[in-house]
This record gives sequence, C-alpha cells and structure tokens, in this order.
Amino acid sequence: MILAAIVGLGWWGQTLIEAAAGSAHLRFTVVVSRHPTAEIERRAKDHGLRLVRTFADAVAANDVDAVVLATPPTTHAGEVVAAAQAGKHVYCEKPFTLNKKDAALAVDAMRKAGKTLALGYNRRFHPDMTNLRQMIRSGELGTICHLEATMTVPNALLLKPDAWRADREEAPCGGLAPLGVHAIDGMIDLCGPIEEVYCQSFRRAVTVPTDDTTSILFRMKAGMSAYVGTMMATGPGFSFSVYGSKGWVRFEGTTHLAGASSEERRTTLFGTCKFQPVQGEARVWQAAKLDIIRETLDAFAVAAEGGAAFLIPVDEMVHGAAVTEAVIRSAQSHAIVPVP
Repeated sequence: MILAAIVGLGWWGQTLIEAAAGSAHLRFTVVVSRHPTAEIERRAKDHGLRLVRTFADAVAANDVDAVVLATPPTTHAGEVVAAAQAGKHVYCEKPFTLNKKDAALAVDAMRKAGKTLALGYNRRFHPDMTNLRQMIRSGELGTICHLEATMTVPNALLLKPDAWRADREEAPCGGLAPLGVHAIDGMIDLCGPIEEVYCQSFRRAVTVPTDDTTSILFRMKAGMSAYVGTMMATGPGFSFSVYGSKGWVRFEGTTHLAGASSEERRTTLFGTCKFQPVQGEARVWQAAKLDIIRETLDAFAVAAEGGAAFLIPVDEMVHGAAVTEAVIRSAQSHAIVPVP
C-alpha cells in the first residue's frame, strides 16, 4: 500500500481522493493546502486526512511515500524536483509542464532519485483505448491517415476571474490544458511522435481572460495528420476518431464536467463506440464503464511498489510537454511550429 499526500484540494483534488477510496494499492494520508478554508478543512476531516500548510511538511512526513499533484501546471516542475529530492514517488496531474525544458528537468530528477513518476492521462487506461491500440498495431485499420478529437465543456462560462484556470499563464490556449492534452497524449500513444503544429485560439463567448475556442492541426512523424479542437463555452462532449485505409473507429463520451458528480466524471468518459470498415456493416458497442481515475492511480501505486511499469514512458511525457510548448508558440505567432 502506497501512502500519499495530495497537494491541492480543489474540485479535481477532491475527485482524486474519491477515486482512491477503497483502493487496494493507494491511500491518502495527508493533504497540503497553503491557504485552507473552512470548506477545505471540512473535506480533509471527512476523508480522514491530516492537513498541513506546506509542501515541505508533506514530503517530510513518515506516513507519505508519494505525492499526488493537483496543482497549477507552472508549479509542477519545481514540485516534482522537490519531491524527488525528498525520495518520494510522484503522480502529477496533466498537463505535466507547459514546455520541454521543465519536463526534462523534472524527469531527470526522478530518474536520479530512482522513484516512479506518473501522469494523469487516464484515458490511456480505458480498455477500449487498449483495443484501439491493438487494432492499429495489428494492421486491422490499415494505413492510418488521420486522427481527430473534439472535446467540449461549458466550464469557462462558470469560471471566476481570479481562478487559476482563467489565467492565460496557467491555462494558455483555453481548453488545451484541461482538455486537449488528453487527446494529444492519446495520439502520441497510438501513432508516435508529433513533428509540427499549427494552432489558432480565441475568446468568443466568455468574460474571463482565457480563450474558449481552440483548434490545432498536427503532422505526425509517421506521416499521418491529426486535429484537436477544444471549446470551453458550449455543451459537454468528447469524440476521438482514427481513420485508416481499412476503416475507422470513433469513441464518444463526456468530459470532466464541472458540477457533475464525481462518479460521473470518473466513469462516463467513454460511451458509444463504432467501427466502420471499408466494406461491410458497422459494429457499434457501449464502452466498459469503469473508474479510470482509480485505474490510473492504482497503476501508479503498483509501479511505485516495484510492480509493472507505469503505462506512459517518461520520454513520451517529455514529448507531450514539447508538443504543448509548440501549440502555445503557434497560437502566439500564427505560424506552423516544429515540435522542439
């Protein structure tokens, strides 16, 4: 059993705690909140967590083997390095970092410490993503021509101006950090590295500083094209498609909708699935309903205990951060940007 401290007890930190309830591999013991409110104190008490004020207090605790980061992305690299120096395993919520340099620094610190590093790209752990990965690698879909994902939520309509998710420094390109990086990670997982990107990102409907409408074109190193669109000011939805010379596969579902129940956010990310071959009838099915947040946390804990390695290799973590950096630079420059 891995004993963990969670840093950050906002709505997503709360979701992580609820996902871990009943886990046979990970148990939260400590919560870090620099400015605890009465609500945070109540949540900590309800979950039987000891509340501490500083990151240093958490990593120094004897009942903490690992740190789970549910914090703004610009703090991740420093927090990972500090945890590594304290000899702790780290589970970091996405996005890992907003640039390649910080990601490489964090990965290097964890390697030197000999500790496990995990990222919260939970969609990799859904069995239908596993099946799609196998379909691509076996050649069942033929030559892959294009990948496409659209992710939408109304969350930005609900943001307060002082929320960190409304800050362009913490959440550049609107839905990139809360939504789009999931799709980008899926594309890297299925089809390998991304070579170049072009992004356009705007604020159309919200009053907070963040963008709400973002579209990104990719060229994969293996030759196929890809597209990711995110919208933060419309109805919720998620679709992910792979098009090959022998047919296409599409997954539909929901996103992490603010205000939805914790169980809904954890178990309904995948819904209707469809495989349409070039010839013959389509096959339609409903995705397995499981808590992929718990699956991801458990996979981290198993790896930290010396079991199977975490599903996302660290070089793909760094590459994902490099792609994020290129997307941000492209939105700023209105130009095609090579991935560093």
